[in-house]
Amino acid sequence: MDDKQLLEQLIWIRSQAVTFATQYPELEQLDAAHQPSAQNLLHYLSVRSHELRALQLALIERGLSSLGILESHTLATLNSVIAALQCLKGETPSAAPVAPVSVATSSELMERSATALFGARPLHREVRIMVTMPSEAADDHVLISGLLEAGMDVMRINCAHDTSDDWQQMLGNLRLAESQTGKTCKTQLDLAGPKLRTGTIKAVGRVIKLKPKRDLFGHVYMPGRLWLIPEGAEWIEQEFPALEVSGKVLADTRPGDDILLRDAREAHRELQVVAKHQHARLVTTDQTLYLQENTELLFERNGKKLGKGKLIHVAEVTPPLALHVGDHLILTRAAEPGTAGERDAEGVQTQPARIHCTLEEAFSAVQTGQQVWLDDGKIGGTVEARDGDTIDLLITHTPPGGAKLRAEKGINFPDTVFHSPALTDKDIADLEAMAGKVDMVALSFVRSSDDVANLQAHLQRLGIPDTGIILKIENRAAFENLPAILLTAMRSPKVGVMIARGDLAVEVGFERLSEVQEEILWLCEAAHTPVIWATQILESMAKNGAPSRAEVTDAAMSIRAECAMLNKGPNIVETVRFLDGIMQRMESHYHKRRLMMRPLSVCQNGML
Repeated sequence: MDDKQLLEQLIWIRSQAVTFATQYPELEQLDAAHQPSAQNLLHYLSVRSHELRALQLALIERGLSSLGILESHTLATLNSVIAALQCLKGETPSAAPVAPVSVATSSELMERSATALFGARPLHREVRIMVTMPSEAADDHVLISGLLEAGMDVMRINCAHDTSDDWQQMLGNLRLAESQTGKTCKTQLDLAGPKLRTGTIKAVGRVIKLKPKRDLFGHVYMPGRLWLIPEGAEWIEQEFPALEVSGKVLADTRPGDDILLRDAREAHRELQVVAKHQHARLVTTDQTLYLQENTELLFERNGKKLGKGKLIHVAEVTPPLALHVGDHLILTRAAEPGTAGERDAEGVQTQPARIHCTLEEAFSAVQTGQQVWLDDGKIGGTVEARDGDTIDLLITHTPPGGAKLRAEKGINFPDTVFHSPALTDKDIADLEAMAGKVDMVALSFVRSSDDVANLQAHLQRLGIPDTGIILKIENRAAFENLPAILLTAMRSPKVGVMIARGDLAVEVGFERLSEVQEEILWLCEAAHTPVIWATQILESMAKNGAPSRAEVTDAAMSIRAECAMLNKGPNIVETVRFLDGIMQRMESHYHKRRLMMRPLSVCQNGML
């Protein structure tokens, strides 16, 4: 490609971008502060609809910008490159269209938007840290103080859990913690959205298994342990399970006493009372036993009978549905308990398993041949038949050895187009209960710009139009419609995007997740829209106290966004502190790498 061809191609690409931006008549409806950013987004969408890789290489050969970092100042970059190329040819640079955003102001626009949503940038790092509140936060301001001291910048309240009273108590504890620590924190309310999960599973009985731990030689090094408590007694959950005993005999027991029984297999077994705590007795066994409802217990001391009692209120057992590739699973509209189906002597399924799907629209919208994924993508299937009340899935994907499907697990229909609104009646009620009490609201399961407009209308109705809006991108439709969704959201003064990578990975395919999240980051940078990097950041550390190597690398990548979200866990304070340290070290080294620009997939979905 010679200089003349290169220059002509660049000028043509620029003219296409300018023309495309003028064809968006709704620009004046946007918040005034967002209008330059919206124009820049439209320019970027136009540029990224072209194949640019050969052009990029030609620019690199001439020592010019490869256009690899033009997202936040698209037209300004094109103007500069064209002018530089004209100078190389010995020409006087021609008059260029005025860019809505200069290179100098682009970072200021992004930082202004991030500050409006997440508060002032911490002194020692650029990326804010958001933390999901556990239920205990409603009663424990000390926990919140610890999180603030560790580096939490945004409190996330998940409306899928707890109640509005609990959420308001969390906010009250935050204000108390702020006054004690001298730190401030923004708040985000995550609306639950349409519930798309598996239903309950039929219980098979009431039984509990008690098993000792043995070494390599079969010697018991830790007996099975269990608390026995009187019928109806209050009990604070301890490390070991607790079962109630009928009658009054338990009150007469003491350490050293024995308990004889026949377990669910009719096997003779013995328990020993080893400790007493108020009305409860800790018992142990060196044998494996299965205790079921109404198991009769015979209490003895030195061979003399003390009396009898029965085990009562043993918890129901609901085993998961075992599924293998080639099995069938029936999703039911009716909220009936799930069943495991039947298998022959060789383990071949003769009757399919069944389980309820909570989203009624699925039964009218789904089509044969479409994919369905369950439990965060662990189980995959194809729709073989549907009749409006059931969906027959042929299981096509499980881990080696099969999978176990439990109640309340997520279901994804990546190929199915749904028309139900993202805002449910519960979401609207939650929004009304918390109106004016939080800084921003996250819209779950957004699929189209209409969903955003609906939320904006409710915020206007409630008199809180300036509340920040966070767009949770967690399904294929949201990703494919992201440009239109962003432009509609810019009617509001404060807008952000959350990349919900868990559901998104299932929807677009795990092999595409890296590509898709990059495209989301680019589009949001072009729109100067702050991004929240979410889902399973340092999950192992939050839950178990130590991160995996892969999680540390993933956490380091969160500096690509303006905010990183951590989920709850018993070690969450230490995890916040750990993430804070990672970000401080990475931000001193990080720089954007050059991008090679094939056409973006989102540019082929209705915007151009």
